[in-house]
Amino acid sequence: MNILITSAGKRVSLVKAFQKELKALIPEGKVFAADCNTRLSGACYVADQAFQLPRVNEPHFLDELLKVCLDHDIKLIIPTIDTELLILSENLDHFAQNGITIIVSSLDFIKICRDKRQMSAFFTDHQIEIAKEYSKTDYKLPLFIKPLNGSRSVDTFIILKEDDLTDYHFNKENLMFLEYLDHSEYEEFTCDLYYDKTSTLKCVVPRKRIEVRDGEVNKGMTEKNMLVDYIKTHINNIEGARGCLTAQFFKHKTNDKIYGIEINARFGGGFPLSYLAGANYAKWLIEEYLLNKTITNFDAWEDKLLMLRYDHEVLVRDFHE
Repeated sequence: MNILITSAGKRVSLVKAFQKELKALIPEGKVFAADCNTRLSGACYVADQAFQLPRVNEPHFLDELLKVCLDHDIKLIIPTIDTELLILSENLDHFAQNGITIIVSSLDFIKICRDKRQMSAFFTDHQIEIAKEYSKTDYKLPLFIKPLNGSRSVDTFIILKEDDLTDYHFNKENLMFLEYLDHSEYEEFTCDLYYDKTSTLKCVVPRKRIEVRDGEVNKGMTEKNMLVDYIKTHINNIEGARGCLTAQFFKHKTNDKIYGIEINARFGGGFPLSYLAGANYAKWLIEEYLLNKTITNFDAWEDKLLMLRYDHEVLVRDFHE
């Protein structure tokens, strides 16, 4: 029973985590990686084997993904990027009919996560406060601008004065003008959430975002704070949620005010911190979906664990372009 991590890219730590946990539970199991360019993916070199796949928007992506799974006894697929989630959620049943489980949430929930306005409505429905969205003709400075369906902090802007606004901000239709939450007043947290097969929350790990690079946490720290109980209270069950979700919240430094920002229905780039703190989502996915075990609530992860990331090298001998 093997596992495939798709769009593996530089997720070396995630591949290694699944390798360690799979070997402990199913010694003959292997963790494979797939990418649109395996030769330039560090994670593909550390995986047990790597497979080149078309990009997710190319015509034969699903056919080739299924063929790889059938040819190599892959029973579990772990997607890692937002652009995969929609097409994979649309094809859950097709893969399940072939004995393959994709760890992805339902199509309806993926659509909510991929649209920031739908996400805002979701938070409001669950009594979670959100940053106000302004009209482009009636707004209040300072502003935070972000795309309706973006990721990796691409096309995001902090606007402190009127001169910072350009025609680009007004004319690009998918850019949203939002209330700015000042980092001098608020701390930003990415929370790793584990939802089981019944879409019930089993673990919450808030990670303080101390420094971010290219949309991914570069310095972070686990923190047992009010967000744990807050999230359990407001989104203990999310219809269609499965596996690891990463949710962003802003928490005021001196009072109890919390804002929901977004949820990404996949492993986040900073998940290795939660894993090393003891929140073993890799093990739980293997146990739940390959060994048919029930996952229990878990809060015993390490508090105040600081992660300072640095670049590390994967060397490939005799490489030819």
